[in-house]
Amino acid sequence: MGLSLHYSGSFKENASLSKMVNEVKDIAEVCKWKYNIYQEEFPNDYNFENSYNENIYGISFTPPECETVSLCFLSNRKMSSPTHLKFYGKTSNKPEQEYLYMLSVKTQFAGVEIHKFIIELFRYLKKQEYFENLEIIDDGKYWETGDENLLQDIFKQNVDLLDNFSFAIESIPIKNGESYEKYFERLMNMIRNRNHDKD
Repeated sequence: MGLSLHYSGSFKENASLSKMVNEVKDIAEVCKWKYNIYQEEFPNDYNFENSYNENIYGISFTPPECETVSLCFLSNRKMSSPTHLKFYGKTSNKPEQEYLYMLSVKTQFAGVEIHKFIIELFRYLKKQEYFENLEIIDDGKYWETGDENLLQDIFKQNVDLLDNFSFAIESIPIKNGESYEKYFERLMNMIRNRNHDKD
């Protein structure tokens, strides 16, 4: 999937969705990022944990070279997105139902600063007490550690891995009659030797 952050949670019942939407909109406008605003007020008659209507509530924004960040919710106040609602909103498959509330954003091509900015935005919004049960798993470990050097190292490792693999595929074609298993073994050996020569 590439270096990403994964998140889930709910919007607090006594918090103002329209206030959060306006704060995020102002940030997106200052950064000149595209954004979409959905419904800004939850319906009063939806308090059911596993029931929801067809609407999306909240805001999403898209930094450069980054997947869209959805700060969106269903009417039951659980985090989701328009795409998740479309694909998983009506499924009767139990594992797929769980995907409805599991969001991810690939930041690998956006770079360290955008990744860090998104994490800090989540920290800020959490501190403003908009969310409850917010869980973030950060492939860059910045959410968990706050360590920018570690984040940069992890980004570099991912970029190097992609560069090595791209180089190998472009310059070393599969041989006639060679199985993919043997091809990948040969590629990985060449990548390891290339990295060893760099050290």
